[in-house]
Amino acid sequence: MSLAPSERAPATGAAHATATGIPAGRGTPRRTGRARQGRRRLLTRESVPYLLIMPAVLGFAIFKAYPIAASFWISLTTGNGDERQFTGLANYRRLLDDPLFWTALKNTALILVVQVPLMLGLALLVALGLNSTKVWLRPLWRLGVFVSSLTGLVAAGVMFSVILNRDAGLLNWVLSLFGVDRVNWLGSPVWARVGVVLVITWHYTGYNAVMYLAGLQGVPKELYEAAMVDGAGPVRRFFSITLPQLRPILLLTVVLSTIGTLQLFDEPYVLTGGGPDNATLTVTMYLYNNGFKYFDFGYASALAYALALIVSLLGILQVRLMGERR
Repeated sequence: MSLAPSERAPATGAAHATATGIPAGRGTPRRTGRARQGRRRLLTRESVPYLLIMPAVLGFAIFKAYPIAASFWISLTTGNGDERQFTGLANYRRLLDDPLFWTALKNTALILVVQVPLMLGLALLVALGLNSTKVWLRPLWRLGVFVSSLTGLVAAGVMFSVILNRDAGLLNWVLSLFGVDRVNWLGSPVWARVGVVLVITWHYTGYNAVMYLAGLQGVPKELYEAAMVDGAGPVRRFFSITLPQLRPILLLTVVLSTIGTLQLFDEPYVLTGGGPDNATLTVTMYLYNNGFKYFDFGYASALAYALALIVSLLGILQVRLMGERR
């Protein structure tokens, strides 16, 4: 009994190829092989890193590069919304003639000159202490020093606004134990700047101390042993061995601290709001006020580019000066 064509078993292998008219080894298998070869060419050792960083590059282009370029265009215009008019460098000329901008820049520079050396000096002293074998429970002390840098900037500002309160602040209470009169920390132009410096120093000293500690632990002990054999004392070893070995980390912390202080916003904004009498008004606070209080986005963008230029010039100058000393 013969089977109907629909009931017969399908041809396989060469018989199926002959029956269908397609030579064996051709058709879909070849196309699949070509697709695999294409994927292999795409996923090479050289191309995979670029594919992996592509999402980050796209994110930067969308959320960083485009806003930066748009901000520069806005700095050349005036007006609000869609009714912006191109005015060229008018906002930059206004910036040069704006006394409040120069006041903000002076306040920022003053805080920078006082705070950065103070903070980095304290951080280095703390790192030297934590690196000493004579200190007990060193891991616990290291954790305690670093915890301050984990505190949010706004939280740190609120905490110090309570500590520096004139009538019920902890600091004035401690000073009263020694017979010192109450200090109006946040109401006096001079003491308000001191209060801002205290907050920044407390918040970032531990962070820089941990960086210095890592550098100290990387200094070869043989250098100190050879110096001791030559009769070098602790001071001589510090200036002849420790500081030169820490120079790369010192350069990094100086540049980062300078950039961070020039962009200072949270601490004075929470503590004093820029007062009293604009004594703690910084460039970034002035930028914020123009952009989000007065909605003068053109002038705010010009302030942002002026600040970026100042930060870049100072960073380049610091790198060159410390690089030449090296």
